[in-house]
Amino acid sequence: MQTTIRIIGIDPGLRRTGWGIIETLGNSLRFVASGTVTSDGEMDLASRLCQLHDGLAEVVHSYQPLEAAVEQTFVNKDATATLKLGQARGIAMLVPARAGLRVAEYAPNAVKKAVIGVGHGEKQQIHMMLKVLMPKAEFKGNDAADALAIAICHAHNRQAVTSRLAALAG
Repeated sequence: MQTTIRIIGIDPGLRRTGWGIIETLGNSLRFVASGTVTSDGEMDLASRLCQLHDGLAEVVHSYQPLEAAVEQTFVNKDATATLKLGQARGIAMLVPARAGLRVAEYAPNAVKKAVIGVGHGEKQQIHMMLKVLMPKAEFKGNDAADALAIAICHAHNRQAVTSRLAALAG
C-alpha cells in the first residue's frame, strides 16, 4: 500500500526564503501550498535570521511535512554575501531538522534537471513546467517557484536519498 508523503522544499535566501509544499503518492504530485518568508533588510543580521527561523518554523508547524529538501547554494560574488547566504541556508536546514525531519540537499542543476529535463534553464521554463506537473499550483515569485521545484526534485529522488540518509544515520 502506498502512502502519501508531504514534502517541503526550501529555497534559502537572506531577504526571501521560498517554501513549497507538495504531496506525492506513487508517481503523482499534488500542490499543497507555497510562499515566501521575508526578513527586514533594515534589521541586524541576527534579527533577520530570527525572522527567517520563526517564519519557516510556522510553515513547518502549520503544514506538518514528513520530509524536507533544501537547495545547495553557490555564490561567488563576494565572501560577505556567501557567508550571509550560508547562514540563511543554515536556518533553512535547522528548522526542519529540529522538527524531526531528515533534510535532503540538491544542487541547482539537479533541481532544474528534475523539473525541466536539463540542468540549465530559465526561470520561465521552471514556472511553465510547474504548471504542467501540478496544474493547481500557485506561486508568487521565483523564490516560491524554486522551492516547489526543489520539493519535486526530492519527490523524484527521495527513495535513493532516504536510503542513503538512513545508512549514514544507522
